[in-house]
Order: sequence, then C-alpha cells, then structure tokens
Amino acid sequence: MVKHRLDSLCHGLQLEFSDRNLLKTAFTHSSYKNEHRNDMTPDNERLEFLGDAVLSLCVSRYLYTHYPHAPEGEMTRMRAAVVCESSLADLAKQLGFSYYLRLGKGEEQTGGRERASLLADAFEAFVGGLFLDQGLPGAERFLADYLFPAFDRMEGSSRKDFKTVLQEYVQHRNLGDLLYDTVEEKGPAHERQFRVRVQIAGVAIAEGVGRSKKEAEQQAAQEAMRSFEER
Repeated sequence: MVKHRLDSLCHGLQLEFSDRNLLKTAFTHSSYKNEHRNDMTPDNERLEFLGDAVLSLCVSRYLYTHYPHAPEGEMTRMRAAVVCESSLADLAKQLGFSYYLRLGKGEEQTGGRERASLLADAFEAFVGGLFLDQGLPGAERFLADYLFPAFDRMEGSSRKDFKTVLQEYVQHRNLGDLLYDTVEEKGPAHERQFRVRVQIAGVAIAEGVGRSKKEAEQQAAQEAMRSFEER
C-alpha cells in the first residue's frame, strides 16, 4: 500500500527516487514511529533538518541570480515570505503531501494531517530526501517547478513587511514571545523621533529609530532579521 502511494506521488510530480526509503522517511512522523517500533524506517526529523538548510541555500541562490539588483534586505524579505511555515504548508497541501503522511493514531485524530507545522516539516524533509537522492541539481529542479514561481508572482506592493517576516521567522522556530517596546521618544511634535527595541522571549535583539512608532518598529524588525542572518 505504501509503495503504491509513493509510486502515485512520484508519477504526479514527474520525478523518481532511486532510494525509496528516503521518500518513505520524509513522510514518517515521530508519532508513527512511537506506535510502530518494529518499523525500521526512521522519522523525518533529521531529513527536515537537512532540508531546511538545502531549501535556504537553493532559494538564496535563486534570488541572487534572478534578482541581480535587489539589495540584501529585499532578498531577505522575499526569502522569508516564501520559506515560512504557512507558505510551505500551503504548497505541501497543493502537492497532496498530507495524503502520504504516516501519523500515529493520536496525531491523526487531532487533525495532524492538516496541521501547518507538520506539513511544512514534511515539505522540508522531502527536499532533504531529494537532495540526498539526486544532489543539489535535483532539489533545485523540483523547487524551480513548484516553489520558485512564487517569487515571480510577487509585486513590490504585496511583499510582506519586516515585522511580518520576523513574526513568521520567530513562530516557525518557536523562539518565544515577540515584543516591541518604545524605549525613547524625543524631539518637537513636528520632528518626533522614536526608538523601539524588539525582544524575543524577554531578550533584547535589536533596536530601530523612526519618525513614528511604526517606522521604528519596522527598522527594529529589519535589524533583528539581519542579526539572525549573520549568525
């Protein structure tokens, strides 16, 4: 049954895995492994870890190559807007990945098959498995067909702002509560200046300055994303 399902998936995506165990692993959730100790297929957490790195590299190279005039901050925003939990989960749904997931009974009963975090993880694990099976060219071919077009559909006015990008980044990695705190307000009414500090899980990450709180928050969020990129 599992083999038949995987055959159907490969046919629909017009690709082939030399090592079907990698494909099977990509869709095996830890809850399934906990209930099927005799199944020798590992869960997808290690593949997800690898796939996250492969995805970041492939997307970064695509943006660098196809948007030669985009500054670093713009490329960071574009990447974060597409490679975030909600976007990857939506794409996983479109590709029918939820149908192929192997879940434990408890996860199944609580709606795990439609859970965004689980679907996004499966997508990353799939990319990781594809990388191991076919190398970077294989992963990039797949992403060129199904993920990269999302960038070309973007228009400047619809690209997400830095606060949205930072919020999705923090939520996807479960880093903790995100808070903006106005730490200084100075200047006359017509030339007001605000200084805002952004904190994650109670830790100050970055600051921003602007003529309004909104502008200062955007600047703080941009600096926070820059600090994450440099780590």
